[in-house]
Amino acid sequence: MNLIEVKDLCKNYDAFKLKNVSFTLEEGFIMGFIGRNGAGKSTTLKTMLNLLKSDGGQVSLCGLSMPKDEIEIKNQVGYVFGGVDFYPESKISSITNVTKGFYQQWDEERYKELCQRFEIDQNKKFKELSAGMKVKYSLAVAMSHNPKLLILDEPTSGLDPAARDDLVLLFQEFIEDGQHSILFSTHITSDLEKCADYITYIKQGQIIASTDKDSFRKSYISVAGKKEQLSDALEEKIIGIHKHQFGFEGLMKSEDKASAEEAGFEIAEPSLEDIMVHIERR
Repeated sequence: MNLIEVKDLCKNYDAFKLKNVSFTLEEGFIMGFIGRNGAGKSTTLKTMLNLLKSDGGQVSLCGLSMPKDEIEIKNQVGYVFGGVDFYPESKISSITNVTKGFYQQWDEERYKELCQRFEIDQNKKFKELSAGMKVKYSLAVAMSHNPKLLILDEPTSGLDPAARDDLVLLFQEFIEDGQHSILFSTHITSDLEKCADYITYIKQGQIIASTDKDSFRKSYISVAGKKEQLSDALEEKIIGIHKHQFGFEGLMKSEDKASAEEAGFEIAEPSLEDIMVHIERR
């Protein structure tokens, strides 16, 4: 079963447009949603959840149609977005007591377990939490009403490497029964290297790739060499070429590997970060 089905989603602003965004995610998997700042990641996620009104397209979450089934969807989906400050002067315990009333399947034991795991002090005011602790608290709330799907916008931002590693482990635990899934946007590609099964890449409001992580990485090769090895025809095939005093480096489609080998380029398998850096240079 697909827990996410997005087809031809559009959102129009004067200076920016989401253009026919489409992708799917089956239950039991983690999808990383990547692209540079301003590419449309947050707009896509918020429009999927009807926090922004769409200008076209269809969204189905957990087998239900948005916006027709919005209330039921939001009981089955946990979501976290940056910049949410709740009530800064209120204690965490007071905020939770209000928030849990919106959910039909609030699990108090699960909430307490997550707060203990995240070391969240219930007596602190929200404004007293660090940026990282605010993210952890938001995640604890999002995961405490038995959601089937998590939709997270930059969930590891502001966390130190150890805390990010803990969250990656938590994400893997969440999906291990094969009935839950996670879609999360991030610019920290090392987190995706550890846990993502699928990658969806958005650039200037358009999806340029949505496939399993291994296929996505294997569709490109990293190349490097000396400037004299470059011909005009080869340079046109190099994505995001960077020339420097020692030569050049860039990215090529795997289908052009034979040309790269014939030219004597150094060839390597790129990381997700390599791919993102060179695509955004284009």
